[in-house]
Amino acid sequence: MNTPVITVKDIVTQFGDNLVHDGVNLHIKQGEIYGLLGGSGSGKSTLLKEMIMLLQAQAGEITILGKSVTQSSDMDKDWLRQQWGILFQNGALFSSLTVAENIAISLKEYTDMPASLISDIVRMKIDMVGLPAHVGKLYPAELSGGMVKRASLARALARDPKLLFLDEPTSGLDPIGAEAFDLLILELRAMLDLTVVMVTHDLDSIWSTVDRLAVLADKKVIVEGTLDEVCRAPHPEIKEFFGGKRGQIRMTLKQPRIS
Repeated sequence: MNTPVITVKDIVTQFGDNLVHDGVNLHIKQGEIYGLLGGSGSGKSTLLKEMIMLLQAQAGEITILGKSVTQSSDMDKDWLRQQWGILFQNGALFSSLTVAENIAISLKEYTDMPASLISDIVRMKIDMVGLPAHVGKLYPAELSGGMVKRASLARALARDPKLLFLDEPTSGLDPIGAEAFDLLILELRAMLDLTVVMVTHDLDSIWSTVDRLAVLADKKVIVEGTLDEVCRAPHPEIKEFFGGKRGQIRMTLKQPRIS
């Protein structure tokens, strides 16, 4: 986990008079689960969207798998998009399609696989995320919140990506469901050799799954490192986030990481 697969350098992002990022720098290593933390409005999700080319920064550079997100050719950008899967906060499943049809979309659009092989892959992905086979025939409205997350994750994994981007993956889940999802991410990382980038506020997820993290505040990354390194940082934002009652309880428990 020493080779950077994502490098963010001197990113500046502004919407009108609102300066969101003013020189954001970080690097994400191959094979790690990397957390993006910060208060509301700190630009976590905005930075994630810039990484996956849904937004473009006004200045700076983002390099993923050796290719520039901003300077690459259209062909290279298309190649990059095929290297990652994305789980949006609300799942973003197409409501008019079944779970199986949602998972199959990218396979039908970007490959020449026969329908029988696509069906086999869809069934495998449904099983991989811990859902029963019959869920493939259901529509998103028929699923629980936890099942929507897993179905969306199956879709993100449909083409065996190298990178997995997660935006608040455990939001809306009860503690048991959130812990189960954290465990699933760890299992998939080990099974598929994934690099995972996760925007999260969930302290339990941070403690149990994240290898390294960056905290955004004051329009910059104020600290980047392991959880122990981040917790030792003197910045007020760190003390507020990890030194509050929930953070102190988590520190006191000292629960081991999920394995």
